[in-house]
Amino acid sequence: MVQPAVHCFLPPPPGAPHIPFTKHFHLHVPGVQPSSSNPAPSSLVPRTVSTQGQDSRGLIPLGDLMCLLLTLPKTHHFCPPQLSLDPLGPEWDCPLGSKDLEEEEGPWGGGSGLPPPGFFPGSWSHEVGLDCKGSPEGAEARAWTVYYYSLLQSCLQQAGLPETQDRSQVPRTGNMLLCLSPAWLTKVPAPGQPGEAALLVSKAVSFHPGGLTFLDDFVPPRRATYFLAGLGLGPGPGREAAELARDLTCPTGASAELARLLEDRLLTRRLLAQQGDVAVPATLAFTYKPPALLRGGDASPGLRLVELNGKEGQETLVKEEVGAFLHSEALGDALQVAVKLSGWRWRGRQALRLYPRTELDPVVDTVLALLEKLEEEESVLVEAVCPPARLPFPGSPPPGPELALRICAVVCRTQGDRPLLSKVVCGVGRGDRPLRHQNSLPRTLEVALAQCGLGEASQVTDMRRRVKAAAEAALAAVLALEAGLSAEQRGGRQARTDFLGVDFVLTVAGRALTPVALELNGGLCLEACGALEGLWAAPRPGLVAEEAAAAPLVETMLRRSARYLMEGKQLLLLGAGGVSKKFVWEAARDYGLKLHLVESDPNHFASQLVQTFIHFDVTEHQRDEENARLLAELVRARGLQLDGCFSYWDDCLVLTALLCQELGLPCSPPAAMRLAKQKSRTQLHLLCRHGPPWPAPSLYAVPCCPLESEADVDKAVRQVPLPGVMKLEFGAGAVGVRLVEDAPQCHEHFSRIARDLQGEADHPGIGLGWGNAMLLMEFIEGTEHDVDLVLFGGRLLAAFVSDNGPTRLPGFTETAACMPTGLAPEQEAQLVQAAFRCCLGCGLLDGVFNVELKLTGAGPRLIEINPRMGGFYLRDWILELYGVDLLLAAAMVACGLRPALPAHPRARGHLVGIMCLVSQHLQVLSSTTSRETLQALHDQGLLRLNLLEEALVPGEYEEPYCSVACAGPSPAEARLRLLGLCQGLGIDGPHYPIAYFLSHFK
Repeated sequence: MVQPAVHCFLPPPPGAPHIPFTKHFHLHVPGVQPSSSNPAPSSLVPRTVSTQGQDSRGLIPLGDLMCLLLTLPKTHHFCPPQLSLDPLGPEWDCPLGSKDLEEEEGPWGGGSGLPPPGFFPGSWSHEVGLDCKGSPEGAEARAWTVYYYSLLQSCLQQAGLPETQDRSQVPRTGNMLLCLSPAWLTKVPAPGQPGEAALLVSKAVSFHPGGLTFLDDFVPPRRATYFLAGLGLGPGPGREAAELARDLTCPTGASAELARLLEDRLLTRRLLAQQGDVAVPATLAFTYKPPALLRGGDASPGLRLVELNGKEGQETLVKEEVGAFLHSEALGDALQVAVKLSGWRWRGRQALRLYPRTELDPVVDTVLALLEKLEEEESVLVEAVCPPARLPFPGSPPPGPELALRICAVVCRTQGDRPLLSKVVCGVGRGDRPLRHQNSLPRTLEVALAQCGLGEASQVTDMRRRVKAAAEAALAAVLALEAGLSAEQRGGRQARTDFLGVDFVLTVAGRALTPVALELNGGLCLEACGALEGLWAAPRPGLVAEEAAAAPLVETMLRRSARYLMEGKQLLLLGAGGVSKKFVWEAARDYGLKLHLVESDPNHFASQLVQTFIHFDVTEHQRDEENARLLAELVRARGLQLDGCFSYWDDCLVLTALLCQELGLPCSPPAAMRLAKQKSRTQLHLLCRHGPPWPAPSLYAVPCCPLESEADVDKAVRQVPLPGVMKLEFGAGAVGVRLVEDAPQCHEHFSRIARDLQGEADHPGIGLGWGNAMLLMEFIEGTEHDVDLVLFGGRLLAAFVSDNGPTRLPGFTETAACMPTGLAPEQEAQLVQAAFRCCLGCGLLDGVFNVELKLTGAGPRLIEINPRMGGFYLRDWILELYGVDLLLAAAMVACGLRPALPAHPRARGHLVGIMCLVSQHLQVLSSTTSRETLQALHDQGLLRLNLLEEALVPGEYEEPYCSVACAGPSPAEARLRLLGLCQGLGIDGPHYPIAYFLSHFK
């Protein structure tokens, strides 16, 4: 059964700091339902399932998940508490006399193991089935489950959302699941993967669009495809969560092993100190038998590490080192130092003292006292207390104490393991008292800086840039560390750190206002962001909540879930394509896909890169029905057990739909493929679709007339207003497309195409296997755009809009492009709706489609539908900017799995590109701007190169040789970089004016 992805999360363990909604979440991505007789993952057989009122074939769209993340984080009690934030203040001191940690009270103040006796205001039903069949809980564990359920209801109620409904007797599937108890989860050995286990969910709270939550039982249990847990390193439910997260077959967003590394403040302090973009407090560390990761290595600025061979008899050494540190220039303007313990055991244990920098003896005495508490791989830190920046306040300074600022940044791991700053939130408090989490009200960076006297937009922009660079560098350092660890050291092959909180204090360093990183945490910063987002819980007219800080994290969850689910899938691919599709084979290997290829060329390079190669002539389209039956027999004869079948090659789209029909595999209907494949049929069909619903597809279609013979030309000229556009019915790559202004030009162009492009051999790969029939359509004035869509079951999952520059008339070869679109949001929405409704109007319900449109004064008008993934550079650009891989999305749809895609993806920058043509650039492409030169510039990150043709072969009917693009934080900057590059490389010239081609993107 094909099932939605299951993302599972667990609440924090007793005594752990509270954090937002992501506690113990276990993600089940378009997953698979175990059989009741054998719950092991290997027994899960894909097949489509839908339940009343909900399509359960895949993940709910990210937009639906976002409503959860906008509400639950404001509760700030459900994210993995990997690190706690030590307060820098004596009022939270712990006694230094006890050597036994277990004798000290935890943060709850009781140490009884029971939840705090807190009262959650509100009214909701307590007659719900929180017990999990087959997994009874003891009194203490049951008390925690009830506590978390009440906490969840309180959060939902404060957010204005409905109470959780208990439907455990009649469960329906959900995709994002919250497990309130470890007893609701079970690990089972994974066949064929020694030492690893699958995670099954028997009970959970599921989340649905509109803020609806349900308490569900799952019989048989559902398999998790992503797991994020609140990890307790001590005894209790937290340790159970850590055990559940260890050595799973599915991706996990945290592990006890990784949490221990982040808990080691000395290790993370050195990681940050080695990053050029991260300032850290000057630190002196005394460590006893340090871990291997801290031994050796380069010295870090402002960080001195002293290795001790014992915990006693160190008085002389400690006094010398502390004295030198207190008088060192590394402390800068700091007037105080903090003495604290570092190590995972000390999370939540606030053993910390503050001393004036001038008091040597008390600092030494405290260090010696703390040394007695150390175990192996732990340390005592003496660090500078960064003084709050004295901000210039306009006019007279405000009465009362000086204000200090603490900055929290949430940064997430995105596509390609790149860090991305998600959100920044601040706390403001008295400058004479340390700030810590949960003792100051969260606010935006703009508001916080203004309250401290920095209200100019340029100052805020500069500070945000500094925080962004430092936070992303911090996560990059953590990811680099993890990349060098073994699976055992990480806590499992699939264990990764997917998000990080970085705490900064704003101080002055080197006469510059500088954010100094104090520590890394696993959830407290995300909790602060959730509290800020909670300000928008009560709806008010005209107010729009910001995107949730957890949005990039959720995208990463879904992306990793999808990769896990697709690993090992068997896919039949029709048509290998040319050099422009080389990325397919690299991506398939990266995703673990098992490809079986059907291709006309027996010597195609891809024949050596697939599991099975079937040589079969796919170019004779008059025999597509017969060929589909023959291919189906070949598939069965070879014993291929396929999960899906798809194509991205124009020539093979109808044949693919027919073959899927023969094999019973998901695909859009062959009739819909035929309709979209023939350009005049597409337009004429849509012209008749007047609705309802409205706006109808007919509003986007353009008058046209098919041309099969010379006699049809005169008829078409009478029916279609001129000027018009003549093109091949089944053409691709704009080959043979021409602007015609009168009847003689129409006859002339028809005769030329009939003579020059008669069959596949005349110009391979542009669809001449379908014949060389043409059409005449009205020429539409306006800007040209591409809309790349992902559809599943007739639902629009994602859309990406790009802008094209002016074509080189009278031909229509593409010249330039820009992504994301520079259009106003309403115009972008009009294009997306036009593309979506035109696809539905043709019967295209499942797949990845590329729709070409023009935006006219009267709205969008359809040029043509390409019922396959967008060509040229589009897949590469969308992956780079949005982290969404259209190839993976197409493969998932082909397997009947709903791709997990963001409903409103955020671009991480801008790309502007130009096409190079052999007819215009043969000389430079053969010399100064050779393929090798362009590839070298691409490898250096100076441009993005997409090679579209293998050889420099001039011809009358040409396609672009390559696309060259530049990135930038804004379209203007990307455009200027590209213009300068093209001028330097010789691509720009009087006959190929780059500035003109880029003029649409201003």
